[in-house]
Amino acid sequence: MPEILEIALPIMLASLLTYASLRAFRQKRAIVRWGLGSVATLLTVIITIASVLALAGLARLDAHGGPAASLTIAGAAEQVHRGHEIADGFCSGCHAPDDAVAGLAGGRDLGKHLPLPLGTFVAPNLTPTGPLAEWSDGDIFRAIRDDVDPGGRRLFIMSLTNASRLSDDDTKAVIAYLRSLRPDGRNTGATPDRFTLLGLVMLGAHMLPDPKPIPAGIVTAPPQAPTREFGEYILSYQDCRECHGKALSGGVPGQLPPLGPDLNVVKVWSFDQFAATMRTGVDPTGHELGKEMPWRPVGRMSDDELRATYEYLTHMPAS
Repeated sequence: MPEILEIALPIMLASLLTYASLRAFRQKRAIVRWGLGSVATLLTVIITIASVLALAGLARLDAHGGPAASLTIAGAAEQVHRGHEIADGFCSGCHAPDDAVAGLAGGRDLGKHLPLPLGTFVAPNLTPTGPLAEWSDGDIFRAIRDDVDPGGRRLFIMSLTNASRLSDDDTKAVIAYLRSLRPDGRNTGATPDRFTLLGLVMLGAHMLPDPKPIPAGIVTAPPQAPTREFGEYILSYQDCRECHGKALSGGVPGQLPPLGPDLNVVKVWSFDQFAATMRTGVDPTGHELGKEMPWRPVGRMSDDELRATYEYLTHMPAS
């Protein structure tokens, strides 16, 4: 665990300050005894608390998820096709390389998009070049559903997404598609995440979001069709609500993800305008969508998926 190096320094510093405060309190001059001694003691307490919180944060990274399922995916052509659709319209939002608009070769540091320097969170290469080549199908299913790697370590960014809401069949389809890929890009390593000391302290102090709840039992999806019901399912795993709010009526200042606007605006758009917005990054008023908005992967959804999403957004209750 590379984060242990982040914690070692403050622990050593706290030890040195403890020694310094003890030495100061043995001095005869009052200004040295109470001045330097008090400052050293205060710093020792602060750094010790930070170290304890960082250790608690490190422990929280290894306290999530159940055992891997015993699973082997057949990889039928229909399964691979459906998995390709989901990977293009959802997974590529994080796992496409920095220099590409699609693909799953990873390498992008998602930590750069966070408002605080919490660490480096490199999206893994999901092709056979990356760590999944050593994972079982059950390990991959567990990573999507439980947000943990084969060793049980929390996949931090993954745990903030709604990937666990994918149905069992769609999750298996994604695995089938990943198994069909050819090697591409570079190996991002088995544990590409690394928290900073600040990130570990905030994690230990419960100042960062908890993992999304893991669905119990079998997760199903409505029939794949351009319907409001299927659109509701799409929005259950797509991460629109992380930026646009729980009711999709706009983000709330102070949230960790970027602030997204009120999606009730879609109610005055035609379907063609909505689809064009998602596929060009420019809305009907000529406004360009921000870089934080993953319109490219969303725009790669099929016409039926976009229509289903549109049907859901245009029939939301007024907020």
